[in-house]
Amino acid sequence: MSTVAGGPMRLPRAFIAGLLLFWLGMPAPGAAVEPALVEALRAGGYVLYFRHAATEWSQADRRQDSGWESCAPAEMRQLSDAGRDTARRVGEAMRRLRIPVARVLTSEFCRTLETARLLNLGPVETHRGLVNTTHAQHAGGVESLARRARALLATVPPAGSNTVLVSHGNVFMLVSDRRPVEAGAVVLRPDGSGGFEVIAHVAPEEWLALADRQ
Repeated sequence: MSTVAGGPMRLPRAFIAGLLLFWLGMPAPGAAVEPALVEALRAGGYVLYFRHAATEWSQADRRQDSGWESCAPAEMRQLSDAGRDTARRVGEAMRRLRIPVARVLTSEFCRTLETARLLNLGPVETHRGLVNTTHAQHAGGVESLARRARALLATVPPAGSNTVLVSHGNVFMLVSDRRPVEAGAVVLRPDGSGGFEVIAHVAPEEWLALADRQ
């Protein structure tokens, strides 16, 4: 027990009540993906920004000016086997949830391109506006990359569908203060006026858990 000047420390009742409210109000695991959100995604109009799946951290990005799209582990960091499995399972969960996807855009890095293909949500297109910030010079510099990424996030998808972007954690940090987890998605709603609202951060296991409840 904590003590003050040799006696037991008495916490103010208001402080204790606040802690209880905080604990009771904390969302349970999976709360970010409630059925209402899935129903909204089924109606379309959202952008889902995925960070690539888990990678082999024993590998390193060794190419800068050329060859940085390489899928060779000796040249660029690639997905791990666990990351590949997660990407497949997340894509399967989204298909089971019947979330319509009109476009899938990805960074040209092999680890993002492979993640997008393993999600298997539709034809995959590469976009320079999603390149890793470590290689921002290929998108005209960091400020240019931030503008291009923001424009993609603010683009309203075709009616009745959604857009999936697969990129890097550091790119999303150019427009937000929270980095997505590996293979995690940020759900955003474009406002039609060049802006967007962050609706939810969805971890891979949350997609899987919700699909299992269908």
